[in-house]
Amino acid sequence: MNTPVTVDTASRWFSFDNSYARELEGFYVPCSPSAVPAPRLIKLNRALAEELGTDPDALATTSGIEMLAGNAVPDGATPLAQAYAGHQFGHFSSQLGDGRALLLGEVIDRHGQRRDIALKGSGRTAFSRRGDGKCALGPALREYLVGESMSALGIPTTRTLAVVTTGEMVFRDRPLPGAVLTRVAASHLRIGTFEFFAAHRGLDAVRQLADYAIARHYPDIAHQARPYLALLDAVATRQANLVARWMGIGFIHGVMNTDNMTISGETIDYGPCAFMESYDPNTVFSSIDTNGRYAYGQQASIARWNLSRFADALLPLFDTDETRAISAATDILDAFPSRHADVWLDVMRAKLGLDDAPGAAAEDRVLAEDFLNLLRVGRIDFTKGFRALYATAEGSERAFDLFAEFPDFAAWRLRWHARQSMRSAERLTSMKCASPCYIPRNHLVEGALNAAIDDGNLAPFDRLLTVLEQPFDQRSEDAVYAEPAPSDVTASYQTFCGT
Repeated sequence: MNTPVTVDTASRWFSFDNSYARELEGFYVPCSPSAVPAPRLIKLNRALAEELGTDPDALATTSGIEMLAGNAVPDGATPLAQAYAGHQFGHFSSQLGDGRALLLGEVIDRHGQRRDIALKGSGRTAFSRRGDGKCALGPALREYLVGESMSALGIPTTRTLAVVTTGEMVFRDRPLPGAVLTRVAASHLRIGTFEFFAAHRGLDAVRQLADYAIARHYPDIAHQARPYLALLDAVATRQANLVARWMGIGFIHGVMNTDNMTISGETIDYGPCAFMESYDPNTVFSSIDTNGRYAYGQQASIARWNLSRFADALLPLFDTDETRAISAATDILDAFPSRHADVWLDVMRAKLGLDDAPGAAAEDRVLAEDFLNLLRVGRIDFTKGFRALYATAEGSERAFDLFAEFPDFAAWRLRWHARQSMRSAERLTSMKCASPCYIPRNHLVEGALNAAIDDGNLAPFDRLLTVLEQPFDQRSEDAVYAEPAPSDVTASYQTFCGT
């Protein structure tokens, strides 16, 4: 039983409009957050607070911190734990759900977009499955840091509004300081949400959920002749874009289970995620991904597999004739690889400084793949390799230094220049903004988190965050943040789910 909390009726921190609670009764379990003994504000995302239409100074007050910790439920909130299932490493778990998270409600931000406000680490729920419902400080800070980096890189992502320590310890492999983070998302609807209601509630519930998802995320398809098939197609489009953009920055999600794949097309769950350094499509960092299911180079095929599970849940809505329904869904799923490949090519063209000249797609694809092969053979850092290429386009000799031992680079460079020898200022800017100088280097992330956890020192975290918020402009004073870890560190690096 969760400890009762007070209701803050003195102020409205957010102007809630809670459509999920209002329209999907029975799709969740009402639940209050657990009170914590000594909340302390660690990080507040002031820019995001303003974007949400709330006052960051007010959030930093004692009463604001009580609310962010879960000790006070804000006026207008309807805290609830959402139900969902999921395929985890290919195996179906019919009931997962919010085991340590609560949706407080939804707000319409300053851009007119509906956003979820949720607490993570706020205590046990009906879906906790013998867990404590708590979150440690390290995973909370990781989600804040990586989410803000992804946002600055232009990748669709959930974001963190605040991290608050609780004044209590949580027990994992060792006692760790507890924390609650406030997550902001376009929504928390997942493929696993549809799987849960397909497995437990049947067709009417799936239809109700699909209608809600269409109204919230894809209103333009509501009046199409086959809206549920259009929903599958729309989600496939967003996931093709998302995964291609992950690939463009060397991001490895690490745990692409169907409960971690959103209907909105946002990146969610920064548990065992990491960033590739020396290029190898088989790269895996997650300690639990022993067979490489979610390796860097497997992410597009896994996205398609997950979309197939989405199609399974929606299948009776596509057509009353099962054969026709399967055929229609299969057409969309079979188109996913080429759809993803087209976006990937757009990403690579931007990184190589190429335009989208008619008839050049096949040539450009080979050019990009050959450059990646140069990175692979040379075990060259993915981010530095593309950044050096940008510098070369500006007239620098950095790429020659990086590829000095690889004679094949000279021949590749001639092909590259022949494809587009004259680069406009606009093309160079596009190239720069596709090839960041600064990403969340794994060793720097771990160093910042360890300093915060072990020593209570947030200075390394704050410094790293400042660098990552401006990822494209190279700065001499930040040179260390652009360097990969020593090879022996990367070789033994593992990430963990943080639960």
